[in-house]
Amino acid sequence: MLPPLPTRPRDTDKSQMGRLLVIAGSQGMAGAAALSAEAAMRSGCGYVYVATAACIAPQLTAAIPSAILRHSMHSQHPSLRWDDLPLLFDALRDVDAVVIGPGLGEGVDEWLGALLDRLVSVPTVFDADALNAMARRRELLARLTSCHVITPHAGEAARILGWGNDAGRVNAARHSAVSELCTVMRAVAVLKGADSLIAQRGAPTVVNPTGNAGLAKAGSGDVLSGILGALLARGMRAHDAAVAAVWIHGRAADLLAGEVGEESYIASDLARALGRAFTQYAQASMQA
Repeated sequence: MLPPLPTRPRDTDKSQMGRLLVIAGSQGMAGAAALSAEAAMRSGCGYVYVATAACIAPQLTAAIPSAILRHSMHSQHPSLRWDDLPLLFDALRDVDAVVIGPGLGEGVDEWLGALLDRLVSVPTVFDADALNAMARRRELLARLTSCHVITPHAGEAARILGWGNDAGRVNAARHSAVSELCTVMRAVAVLKGADSLIAQRGAPTVVNPTGNAGLAKAGSGDVLSGILGALLARGMRAHDAAVAAVWIHGRAADLLAGEVGEESYIASDLARALGRAFTQYAQASMQA
């Protein structure tokens, strides 16, 4: 059964539609931050803030003018660093949810543990380079809570589980792998791939029915993190938000595959197909 989407009252305003902070991007990886932020805005979020390295701020302003940028003051640094923590702490004020990871590059290990201290009760999506940092500092997994979501692909899951880069081992036993993730943490785990799995300790594993092989392109996961972050910011519980976001992400891919084929759509197309995917999700959730 698909969980219902948050309501959007006719008399609402942007302050009631959720505030999401996306901590993303580094030199050469502005696109990852832009894709995640755009997907969040196209998922109904009222405000999207992006905390990022100063060196890519002009690119992000051009790519996502509707987002509000919070960037470091060190224009020579290629990525966020330990001394940017005051910026991140300040950006966390008055937000409803957070996405951490898309395109962050190196250096996340320096400050992720300190940031986690501020995120105990804040709905948060950990993706991409945040997951790579957790694979190197596996003790951080035990600090995740039930309002957190991790979104690894098979390779990231293998590294988090201490299986090296053995994505094949994960794909050979996906249900076992996602169950093992849930034994070491309380967060929701979204194991991406064919028939993506959504799991959490004490809850049944959900197999997502939407999506296709065209999603195996750079940037697809950044779009998913933005959708998921927006739904968390709008008030959905972590497990429900993960189920809905993965379904919607996959349905956008299916719609595009029907139009141009699996080979030809790209991540930015996914963000722009979300309107139709959300409509179909709302219809499917009422029928379930």
